[in-house]
This record gives sequence, structure tokens and C-alpha cells, in this order.
Amino acid sequence: MPARPIDSSRATTGIPGVDEILGGGLPERRLYVVEGAAGCGKTTFAFQFLLEGASRGEQALFVSFSESEDELRSIADSHGWNLEVPLEFHVPSFAEDSSDPDRDYTIFEPGEVELNELMKSLYDLVEQLNPQRVVFDSLSEIRLLARDPLRYRRHIIGLKNFFAKRNCTVIFTDELTPDRDPQLQSIAHGVIFLEQLPRDYGTVRRRLRVLKLRGSTIREGFHDFIIRHGGIQVFPTLVAAIHHKDFRPDKYKSGIEGLDRLVDGGLVRGSSTLVTGPAGAGKSSIACAYAVYAARENEHSAFFIFEENKSTLIARAAGFGMNLGELVETGIVTIDQVDPAQLSPAQFAHLVQEAVERDGATLVVIDTLNGYLQSMPDERFPLLHIHELLSYLNQQGVVSLVITAENGLIGTLESPIDASYLADAVISLRYFEAAGRVRQAIAMIKNRHGGHERTIRELTLNSTDGLLVGEPLSEFDGLLAGQLRYRNEARNS
Repeated sequence: MPARPIDSSRATTGIPGVDEILGGGLPERRLYVVEGAAGCGKTTFAFQFLLEGASRGEQALFVSFSESEDELRSIADSHGWNLEVPLEFHVPSFAEDSSDPDRDYTIFEPGEVELNELMKSLYDLVEQLNPQRVVFDSLSEIRLLARDPLRYRRHIIGLKNFFAKRNCTVIFTDELTPDRDPQLQSIAHGVIFLEQLPRDYGTVRRRLRVLKLRGSTIREGFHDFIIRHGGIQVFPTLVAAIHHKDFRPDKYKSGIEGLDRLVDGGLVRGSSTLVTGPAGAGKSSIACAYAVYAARENEHSAFFIFEENKSTLIARAAGFGMNLGELVETGIVTIDQVDPAQLSPAQFAHLVQEAVERDGATLVVIDTLNGYLQSMPDERFPLLHIHELLSYLNQQGVVSLVITAENGLIGTLESPIDASYLADAVISLRYFEAAGRVRQAIAMIKNRHGGHERTIRELTLNSTDGLLVGEPLSEFDGLLAGQLRYRNEARNS
């Protein structure tokens, strides 16, 4: 007997990011459970699923046990959703009828009578409307009416068998309560788990995980999401291995002769560079120089700044002769000011992806890595997020500059995290004092994609000459170690 072909048709959810995680959507004509604690977004998820089908001309049915039709329409209005679509609301009236004291004095258990009446009315309604998408929000009320776990399970299986005979995709929402039936997950074709995690500071973090989806390849793990005007938006966890773009690994110049000479003619496309040094040493100014030169070549740059604000960065660049503000106005340079208290790691990765894939950025600047780490204080493996993001940028042929502020000014400097092994190249900046002046030094420590100068050069920033990289500082020893010694052998001879 020949094998029955697999039905690969999918019901798209209409929720940005979810279909990518599910491999195209939910397999049609199946039953699914969306579970989570109160307030995590289950109703919003289910609502968007129905509206997506209704917008395609499919009849949709929303069965709500806990909210009135007015409340549901108010939710839709708050998100700006159009309800002029084939969407039917049904709110069972058993809750209102149960307030009648006469109903408690029967030879039958009130819950038994109510549940049987409820199920019959639901079956009749579905046969009348013949919907393609149905949501039951939530199962908690059915569980309470059933009282007995076995009876509750039989009714759920009855619903599943009833819908299995119809051209209908069904979502049950369920509360994470101690008395919920854990076997419900085995009955469903797929289970999606939503949760919200409170943080000590800032907004709560919401995450989604697909616990199972039979016969499908899914994007496993947790995926951050937000609820904003318009509904839920999910940010699938970045997997660099599935993103690749062909590009030529040629040189990406800064336009500063001494700096390009120091880095062997320029940074290589598809590489990441860690620019490290104390506060005020010129790290951001170097990034600005690369962006200004890239604009001359008609290439887009994207800055993601965590500490200082946008106007400060533009003003500081202008002080060194770089008209970054004009480039921002034309759109060839974008500057996003990131608030780490309001952002999750996956959401930040999504912003970077948009800059690369939608806006065509060939230079990405993260200023600073310290601020990026603050956006994930509860993460146990922050370096994994950084590694995946840099790997993605490398495979897209992007030059990424990751700026790290080290603690201290002169002498021994300490970094909050050792990310040097993740980057393909490392540029180090240092202060030193000589002849009663504070001066700056720059050196390239490593470069995986080629050679580089082993010299330490002086870095000068001023309003007259802008950013200059001078000749090697051959008359000094111990610059990088912070133990400066002046070589006066020639003078003594």
C-alpha cells in the first residue's frame, strides 16, 4: 500500500517571528495549546491567530469563558485591529445563569448540568458557523465545571475528536495552575509556552518556547517577545549558521592614512574588531571615522549606542571635523540609542538584523559592549549571545566594531569581560604622559585575517587636524603595560 502523502499546509499565525520559529506556521486541522501564567499574552496570541485567518477570508470563532464581548472588542481597539472581518465572538452565558440561586437545588450537580449544556451549545454553534479557526479562551472554566479530572479529560478528547472531522484549526489557551491536567500536552498536536520574567529594574522580559509540534522542524529554545500596540512581536533567537551571504573579503578603510597602515591597509569585510581602551581615549571617534569614509563610498553604517546620547556623539564627531550629523540626516548613517533596561538580547539582535538586511548596513558599531552586557544581567552565558551576533555579522560580510570601555585611565586597565578571543582583530588605545602632557597611543594587538604593524603609534584628536595616527613611538617602552620608560640611550651617547 503506497504511503499517504504528508499534508504540509500551514495556518500562518499573523504574529511576527512565530511562523519563522514554527517552520511556516501551524499545521492545519489540528489542535494546539497555548499555555502560561496570567498576563503573559495568551489571549493576545490567540486573538492575532484568529484575525490572521479572518483577514484571509476564513471564518473565525472566538469562544471566551472569562471576558465579555465588549472586553474583547476593547482589546482589539487598543491594538488598532480591524474587526470588520468574518470573526464571531461567543461568550457562554453559564456564568450569568449560575447566579440564579434556584439552579443550586436540583437532583444533579450544577456543574454537570452546566457543562453538558455548554458542550452541546458549542457543538451546535460550530456546526452552524463552520469556522476554519477556533479559539477557546481558556480551559480553566471547563476544568472547574468538570470538577473530576477524568470527566474533564473526556470532554477535551471529545472536543478534539469533534474538530478532527472538520476543516478547522483549534487553539486552547490554558492557565498554569497547580490543578491543570498535564496530560493535555499529550492530547494536543502542538504546545506553545509563554512566560514573563520580572526583572529587578526595567520592563519584564517575556519569552516563548515551542514545547512540541508533531511532524515539524522547529526553532528550539526560548525566544523573546514583546506586547506592543498592534499585538505580539516575537524575536527568534539568532542562529548564525542559517544566515550566509556571498561577499568579497576586501579591505574596509578608515580614510586615515596612519590607521589604515597600522591595520595592514584596512579591516577585512566579514570580520569583527574589538576597540578597547579607557574612557575618552578615542574609541568612538575611530568608529566615526570609519563611518564617514564608508559614506564617501556610498556604504551604509549603523551605530547602536548604549551610554551616551545621539546628539553627544554627533557633536563630539563634529568637534574633530567629521560631519556625522549631515550623514544621519541623509540616512546613510543611522544611530540607534539603546536603553538596556527596556531591551532583551534577542530584541537587540533583531535590530541589528534589520539594519543589515533591510537597510544594507556594511558597518555595524556597538558602543559599548559594557552597555550591551547590561541588557542581559540575568543571562548565564552572555558571551554566547555576543559570539552568535558577531558570527552572523561576519557571514553577512559586515565590518563590526565592538567598543569596550576598560576600567582605569593610566596604568593597569581592567575589562568587565574578556571578549578579545571572540573578535577577529583587537585595537588597543592607551593614555600615557610625557613632557607634562597627557597623550594617547594606539596599537593593533591581533588580526586573524592578515598581518598588521607591530608598532605603537601616537593618536591625536583635535579640532584643527581631526583624528591623526602619527609615527611609531620608538622612544618609549612599556606603553601598553602602563609602565612608561623613556629611552634616552641616544641622548646619553
